[in-house]
Amino acid sequence: MSQRPDSPFAALGLASPLLRAVAERAYAAPTPIQAAAIPPALQGRDVIGCAHTGSGKTAAFGLALLHRLEHTRRSAWRRTKALVLVPTRDLAVQVGETLRQLARHLTDPVKVAVVFGGVSVNPQMLGLRGGAELIVATPGRLLDLIGRNAVQLDDVELLVLDEADRLLDEGFADELDRLTALLPPQRQGLFFSATFPPAVQALATTLLHDPVRVDLPGKPDAAAPAIEQQAIEVDAARRTALLRHLIELHRWPRVLVFVATRYASEHVADKLRRAGLAAAAFHGDLSQGARSRVLAELNSGALQVLLATDMAARGLHIAGLPVVVNYDLPRSAVDYTHRIGRTARAGATGLAVSFVSAATEAHFRLIEKRQGQRVPRQQVAGFEPREVTAPAPDPTGGVKGRRKSRKDKLREAAANEAAANEAAANEAATSGAATKGG
Repeated sequence: MSQRPDSPFAALGLASPLLRAVAERAYAAPTPIQAAAIPPALQGRDVIGCAHTGSGKTAAFGLALLHRLEHTRRSAWRRTKALVLVPTRDLAVQVGETLRQLARHLTDPVKVAVVFGGVSVNPQMLGLRGGAELIVATPGRLLDLIGRNAVQLDDVELLVLDEADRLLDEGFADELDRLTALLPPQRQGLFFSATFPPAVQALATTLLHDPVRVDLPGKPDAAAPAIEQQAIEVDAARRTALLRHLIELHRWPRVLVFVATRYASEHVADKLRRAGLAAAAFHGDLSQGARSRVLAELNSGALQVLLATDMAARGLHIAGLPVVVNYDLPRSAVDYTHRIGRTARAGATGLAVSFVSAATEAHFRLIEKRQGQRVPRQQVAGFEPREVTAPAPDPTGGVKGRRKSRKDKLREAAANEAAANEAAANEAATSGAATKGG
């Protein structure tokens, strides 16, 4: 299979081996971010790419940097020419796999090394023997490998920051400073992210030279229009039963469910498994091998329900995921956007369902306000809430000096949510004890 000379990707000026790889991955036409970012990147310009999740940012910078490597003379020793920095090990694995697939037909094979923390460093050091032209890395592990003389950055010609806002959110600023100080001053830079807050803009000003700014039409942090959003009112103690009911009623083949804590992911997954559903937890305490295995089972269809913490909200790609459920609401509207962005990727449609209790109604209203969209409330027969939502706050602000701050309101909502979760757990434990006693 090969792209025709007049195909949309060929019009971008990409090398023929990349056009072949694109065709094999069934990319019919460039996404808007790819069409806008790839041409200036091929010209050697620095680029800031801002687009919502699922818009094709990985292929945008991946095709650009591989095109450069295809036209770069390389020595027998594989000196590192391109560096991609990412915030999480899961994103590192996925980006590395995408780059390997896109690079499979290059005239001179490119070695792609993927390095990240949380696992033994020794296998990664062995994998770097002989060098690697392209490295995908989390900052901390890369610094560790540099300290062990396993990596040198003297010849890097292209630097990519993927999920740049998340890199700073996770506190990588000092590590980024240390890494960029080791890079040659003359290099190309590509920054890609779903949002560009002031801190990231300041970083771009420091590291990039006269960058081309590429924004998709509309607000980059707005929810993708292909996502249908639903908000279902339900008491906190009945969320698991409702989740099971919805999965069975609608026959969702795969669903990603976001919860607030690692304990909740294991607890709810266990309840669903006992109800006969193929469910598993996904959180930071799992080994990389376990996380990769769980994702492979979800992608293959062996697993139906994935209970995940917010570590899965960004960078995690699950092909053709039809449904996302917010079992627990996220802390912010930005996290909400990234969560629901796991569905409706690459032009597909998707459904995002949020469970809203009396205790979390005010917090969900704040999320709606931040994303500029009202989500109509719904109720499911047999799961109508019994708890009463507190009345809306006095629009005049009440007594001067006594009005709750936004942080106070969020803390209060989180405390109420935690209390509801504890009550539900106690109820489950009591029910189990009663069953054994009977």
